[in-house]
Amino acid sequence: MRSPITTHVLDTATGRPAEGCPLTLFAVHDEIYTELASGVTNADGRVTDLLAPGSLTPGRYRMTFDVATYFGDAPSFYPVVHVDFLIVATDEHYHVPLLLSPYGYSTYRGS
Repeated sequence: MRSPITTHVLDTATGRPAEGCPLTLFAVHDEIYTELASGVTNADGRVTDLLAPGSLTPGRYRMTFDVATYFGDAPSFYPVVHVDFLIVATDEHYHVPLLLSPYGYSTYRGS
């Protein structure tokens, strides 16, 4: 079984997966951020093993992408991207894609 939360980072400037982008997943409660997991995107720009199946609880979460490390010495505007989201139903899969370029980003709830 797969992690209940996964991500996929695509570099829209190159049209390729963003391999090597470090990220961290946090649970957020009363503005306290508790690190749950971390990973680095694979050759396909994905991290699929953040959490054990069945470990999800309702609440607020934050996925933090270390964009500066991914871009390295190349100029970019956003060193870090934070994506906050809510988990209501723990029996669903949550996919958090990030579309990234040196000067912009977007995200959505994926499938």
